[in-house]
Amino acid sequence: MNSPLAPGLFWRTFLLILLLLAASSAAWLQSFRLFEREPRAQQLAAQIISIVNITRSALVYSDPIVRLALLADLADNQGIRIVPLEKTDDIRPVSDNPVATRASERVLEALGPRTRLASEVNGVAGIWVSFAIDADEYWVVIERDPLARDFGTRWIGWAVIAAIAALLAAAAITRVVNRPLARLSEAAGELGAGRLPEPLPETGPAEIATVNASFNRMVADLAQSERDRAVLLAGISHDLRTPLTRMRLEVEISDLPPETRGHIVADLEQMDQVVAQFLDYARSQPTRPKADVDLSALVEQALEASRLGSDATVRIERRIEAGVHVDGLAVELSRSLANLLTNADRYGRDPDSGRLELSVALRTSAGEAVIEVADRGPGIAAGQAEQLTRPFVRGDSARTGGAGAGLGLAIVERIARLHGGRLALSANEPRGLRVSLRLPLPR
Repeated sequence: MNSPLAPGLFWRTFLLILLLLAASSAAWLQSFRLFEREPRAQQLAAQIISIVNITRSALVYSDPIVRLALLADLADNQGIRIVPLEKTDDIRPVSDNPVATRASERVLEALGPRTRLASEVNGVAGIWVSFAIDADEYWVVIERDPLARDFGTRWIGWAVIAAIAALLAAAAITRVVNRPLARLSEAAGELGAGRLPEPLPETGPAEIATVNASFNRMVADLAQSERDRAVLLAGISHDLRTPLTRMRLEVEISDLPPETRGHIVADLEQMDQVVAQFLDYARSQPTRPKADVDLSALVEQALEASRLGSDATVRIERRIEAGVHVDGLAVELSRSLANLLTNADRYGRDPDSGRLELSVALRTSAGEAVIEVADRGPGIAAGQAEQLTRPFVRGDSARTGGAGAGLGLAIVERIARLHGGRLALSANEPRGLRVSLRLPLPR
């Protein structure tokens, strides 16, 4: 089982694509640096060699009268100065990065082994290259260091744009790839919760189309099995009603001790309740249209019909908001309320005292009418809430006895979905079960 903190499939795929992009970019950048190193070293070496040769030739062959003007022009416009070389000069070698090292080797090959290169002399930075005129030695100082890579700032903007485009593309690709799986996951969740999902599209890649088609066939088969089971239950329940009624009549008129007659009648009533649940569950969708229903009055009527108020072992707290109306089917809503109250009466009593402390509330919240029935009984086990709304599933406390076939909450949940609402089960602090029936209010 996956950890609840584990990232979803979308984020896993997204991160994998990002890692692939990052690895590809790093490999491309390293390849570019390797292939760009030699051409750049050649270009820089040729530039330095040309500057030194041209400067030396200009000094050697220029008229002494214009030499000073030439030197001033080189310094002002080209950033090139001529400085006498002294034996006491404090020299800092050229940096040892691969491009500078390769360019220095080419400069020495072209200008001779006596040529010296430095990145700083006497605290002044630049490219310093020595040359000789007769017996005198000089430095050509190139103030704009061609060996220093100037990236500028424009690349930052382009890098940000490229990164954003890559992220958007990765997200779009991930969403397209994972959309069919996300739909399948949602449909499987709906089916696992006892609801029939919408058919999945049988298009796209062959693998996805095959899986969706198989899932749709499975859902159709399950729906057909559900319909067959409902028809079977309806038939059996209908056939049982007549002999049950006849048996009760025979017991009532028979000459049996009152205690024995009471036990037999109680057993027959339990059987009749099970049959009634079967009929309610097997009942097809109503064909009559929905109408305005006074939900406040309906809750009051359900409480009166349950006769819980006349039981000395029952204490009911009522918090019913007046004037709450919904569009629905009064008969089905009455049946759902009766099932909730019956369920609370059977399984919500205190296991020690046998008393039932019941809270029945009706309120409106966020466009919904909320009916809450809460008891202080033993409650249900953690993680069992969703299972109890499925047909023929009973909680641990319900298995100890009592009438019913595990259809009460399933019928309420089906009626809730029929009205566009939902049924929720939660713990009632400090103990017990809280059942919430939420129905949409008319707009």
